[in-house]
Amino acid sequence: MTPHIPHTTPATDTHRRPQQPLQAVLFDMDGTLVDTERLWWEAVEHVAAGLGRSLTEADEEDVLGRPVEHTAEMLSRATGAPFAEVAADLHREFADRVRSGVVARPGALRLLDALAADGVPTALVTASPRAIADLVVEGLGAGRFAVTVTADDTPRTKPAPDPYLAACRALGVEPASCVAVEDTRTGVSSAEAAGCAVLAVPSLAPIAAAPGRTVRESLEDVTPAGLRDMITTREAPEASDPSDLPGPSDLSGPSDRPEPSDLPGASDPRELRVMSWNLWYGGTKVHHHREKQLKIILASGVDVVGLQETYGTAARELADALGWEYHQAGENLGVISRYPITGRLGAADPGFYGGTGVRVTLGGDRDVVLWSAHLDYMPYGPYEASFDGLAAPELAAHESVRLGQMRDILAAMAPDLAARDTTPVLLVGDFNAPSHLDRDDSEWPVTRAAEEAGLRDSYREAHPDPVRSPGHTWSPVHTEHEDGSGRPEPQDRIDYVLYAGAGLRVLDSRTLVTGTPRTWPDVEDNDWPSDHAAVITTFSLGRVVRSD
Repeated sequence: MTPHIPHTTPATDTHRRPQQPLQAVLFDMDGTLVDTERLWWEAVEHVAAGLGRSLTEADEEDVLGRPVEHTAEMLSRATGAPFAEVAADLHREFADRVRSGVVARPGALRLLDALAADGVPTALVTASPRAIADLVVEGLGAGRFAVTVTADDTPRTKPAPDPYLAACRALGVEPASCVAVEDTRTGVSSAEAAGCAVLAVPSLAPIAAAPGRTVRESLEDVTPAGLRDMITTREAPEASDPSDLPGPSDLSGPSDRPEPSDLPGASDPRELRVMSWNLWYGGTKVHHHREKQLKIILASGVDVVGLQETYGTAARELADALGWEYHQAGENLGVISRYPITGRLGAADPGFYGGTGVRVTLGGDRDVVLWSAHLDYMPYGPYEASFDGLAAPELAAHESVRLGQMRDILAAMAPDLAARDTTPVLLVGDFNAPSHLDRDDSEWPVTRAAEEAGLRDSYREAHPDPVRSPGHTWSPVHTEHEDGSGRPEPQDRIDYVLYAGAGLRVLDSRTLVTGTPRTWPDVEDNDWPSDHAAVITTFSLGRVVRSD
């Protein structure tokens, strides 16, 4: 179904379409324009209680701003109740509450009227189904909105950017010239991924201010002029120009790097930027981790990210919010890509430790293969070297578990490595082992095995001197060992972007940590939502014809 556009809409009348800077204002419905977010929470709470489950603050991300189907799936998984029955109960309970009468949020109707008087089109963009949205629109006045987009109208709903992009297309406006008004973190992620400026008016859960985002307690003092200022003071859209977002102080790259096309794979890129990132329990140790992860990915300008510690859902949720493609393997490993993923390699569930791969099709006739790996952290060699004083032979012997895991991954990669001069190959990940290129106190056989298989270390290739450029990725939040002894935590490079194939050449490789992270355990408010630094390597792409 396409977005509903009334017959008489400003979007179809070019003489009435507003000029820059503010082309349209896009309103979320539940909790933003009308006081239904609390009704939705109460409906979910009622259904959950009937299934023997109590909602907590931890459930907010699966309830607030989410479509019925998402929350129904969460409750179905948690309780074992049939999905269809849970979804029907949620629909019924919420609809009953809406029919009993919804109340407009303070300042909402006044702002809608002021925008209409100013000739600024408005759209309703909601994760609620059409049946609920129509009830609310009828109560507010159907003529108030030029366009309404509901959960029924796009293949993906919030936090994916699809609903806001659909509204902009229907209105004939640019996302960068629109303000989206939202009340939940999920909705904010959707609007920002689409490239809109955001006015956040939190209803139940707090939302932090950020570049391109303004936070207000209510709509009562919001004016068209204020919304227009949000566009004029904004240099560029957050989603389409990563330089506007909070960026890494230690990340740099060629200033003339071409931007990827809005349609992944449609362009013929000259460069590829690859990231390896251990998310640390999915990022859940840090408040608002998903928003922070999205901003970091957008700011870094990366094209493909190999993920570890995805907590089962991070790859899908990040990709949905970015409008990218993803591959999730088991509970721990994943890959997200702005370019099409055209093949999935390795076991569907390799276990917590292991590797997973994808084939990514770039523009023109180019493919790359990328594997993401996570190796066991026990026993951890740097601890045994620093704290236990183990000699080189013992340190090498204790790498046997990780070495076995690496050999299994390399065996799975063997067909890809054999074809590397036709289709370049990358292996990224958290190896939980130092490199033989960095330390000479042991063989450190894990990285040596990768090297013997033909894989080259992009970071050490860009920075040959390990003393001058140690490239430590463990750990930005651990300066002292967790046992309380006060002993300094060994700092090492254990995360890698390795590569093989004639089609790739290293232009730059950096570690990435944003902000100044506080140390464990006071990490909840860190800007950087991980206990590892990420690694980002920028490659130039030679002309390599992909093999089919």
